[in-house]
Amino acid sequence: MSERVTRILIVANRTAAAPQLLDEVRRRAETGPCRFALLIPDVRARGAADWTLEIALPLMRRAAKSKVEGLLGGPEPLESVKQALAEGSYDEIIVSTLPKRFSRWLRQDLITQVERLGLPVTVITPRKQHRSSEDRMHDVARIGGGTMLGG
Repeated sequence: MSERVTRILIVANRTAAAPQLLDEVRRRAETGPCRFALLIPDVRARGAADWTLEIALPLMRRAAKSKVEGLLGGPEPLESVKQALAEGSYDEIIVSTLPKRFSRWLRQDLITQVERLGLPVTVITPRKQHRSSEDRMHDVARIGGGTMLGG
């Protein structure tokens, strides 16, 4: 009997190659079989989004130890997530966003809106300073059936 594969939609833009996100992908892949798709949902300039995928996908594939699908959304993040969910079959969502003072997504309450779509949501907010994994563990809090790291 084979293990069930967990399908995870990763929503990220400027933090798509952040070490904390890659650590979470690696942790998930080591926990059990996973398939990942990276959605760049806030595409205003196609070249910038292509560059983000070009940089992030190889790093994410290495962390996942498997193929990671790259998806480009439109200019509205929530609509991009809804479209990705409609076109694919996912079990959960990881949202990686900038810290609150820099994040348009957090100011627009994107996390709450994504949680309302009905899947477990894990939020990762990378920090600039380097912190030990023990320090990061103190940042873990449960929200909406998912996890919030560093936020």
